[in-house]
Amino acid sequence: MEHTAKVAVIGAGAAGLSAAKALLDEGCDVTVLEKGDQPGGLWVQGNSSGLSPAYDSLHLNTSKGRTEFADFPMPAEWPDYPSAQMIAGYLRDYSDHFGVTERTAFHTEATRVERTDAGWRVEATGPDGPYVLEVDAVVVGNGHNWDPRWPDPAYPGEFTGEQMHAHDHRSAERFVGRRVLVVGMGNSAMDIAVDASYVAASPVLLSARHGVHIVPKYLFGKPSDATGAKLAQLPWRARQKVAETMLKLAVGTPQSYGLPAPAGGLFQNHPTISDTILHRITHGEVVPRPGVERFDGRRVHFTDGRVDEVDVIVWATGYRVTIPFLSSRWLGADPEEMPLYERVFHLDDPTLSFVGLMQSTGAALPVVEAQGKLVAAHLSGRYALPTPAEMTAAVHRARTAAVARWGARKRPMMRIDFDAYVAAVPAEVAAGIERACAGAPVFSPRTLPASTRQEIQT
Repeated sequence: MEHTAKVAVIGAGAAGLSAAKALLDEGCDVTVLEKGDQPGGLWVQGNSSGLSPAYDSLHLNTSKGRTEFADFPMPAEWPDYPSAQMIAGYLRDYSDHFGVTERTAFHTEATRVERTDAGWRVEATGPDGPYVLEVDAVVVGNGHNWDPRWPDPAYPGEFTGEQMHAHDHRSAERFVGRRVLVVGMGNSAMDIAVDASYVAASPVLLSARHGVHIVPKYLFGKPSDATGAKLAQLPWRARQKVAETMLKLAVGTPQSYGLPAPAGGLFQNHPTISDTILHRITHGEVVPRPGVERFDGRRVHFTDGRVDEVDVIVWATGYRVTIPFLSSRWLGADPEEMPLYERVFHLDDPTLSFVGLMQSTGAALPVVEAQGKLVAAHLSGRYALPTPAEMTAAVHRARTAAVARWGARKRPMMRIDFDAYVAAVPAEVAAGIERACAGAPVFSPRTLPASTRQEIQT
């Protein structure tokens, strides 16, 4: 007798929602655990989870046509770059439309996940207290842009003004009449510098040790990522050369605006997407600075010898990958280096899978949609994985290629090329179905106790 796979999905952001939708499509018994009070994850400003970094001015930095779920297109009348509020509503509508919301336990935090003889034991704390779920498989979709990374080691000296991480930025109100320094060159750093530049007491300082390519949201009258999509069939080095030439013709180089030179090629380091930062720099409202050297009270010493008085520093220094409910038995010494087949399946036990634990050259939503369908094909028993040796070899090849492209210090295990990946995953699903038809072993859920939810005895 066949049994329906019971699956716990941890997180109801874009990754968890797309995984749950795909699993429901395959007939799996799905429970989604979400710490916050609504679906949407990091896009929901004010989410009760406290994990969202969304701010008032946040918009997509990839165009809607390259960001939307294939199974749930964004409204045609929407702008090319919708706001965070629109995306939060879009994800909520997606969850409602596909029946994920009714399968979600809100205000519920997974606290521990461990393997058992019968499957997986998921300990959680919900509105009524702690309880346990016993399931056949676990899908981790808790995101990796919620645990702020602060400078380490700290800079010499002591800064006596206010320091905050970009994660805590919501509006420009806290910068009114103050002298502001933003450290970082990513999308959040640029957005915050622009926001602050309209209300700060003096030009906002923008500091970075290394530069990035700055890509406007439109090139030649079209969304810039749509322009890049036309080159998707070329090898990445050829695409990079063409795209860098187009970018230089359109806006020049970062150095021409007083910014540091990019540390690598356009497709080797994630570019910053901004129409506004160059405008504010050319108008003198944002002023570039090199890296910070040390602090002396409110005086910030930069590596070029200049010194500025600052009231508040915003550290836009990224996030750590944190999966607090899994032990090092599964995560290893560093979650960023965890080897996953197709960036999805744990090599030691593919009934533990991950959706969204990647760093893409493009939008995230089409990637997690593809990953969710891959997980669901596996847990439905339609798809057979390659042999363990083949999966290990594939992970090794992917990491070697990533190091060659992005370098060994920039999360090579997590890196994917957007266009190549979203094309490769459906092909992998088809290959796995062929393996299954040829007799390769497929997943089959074990019989679990009639009640899969148990209260923890305290």
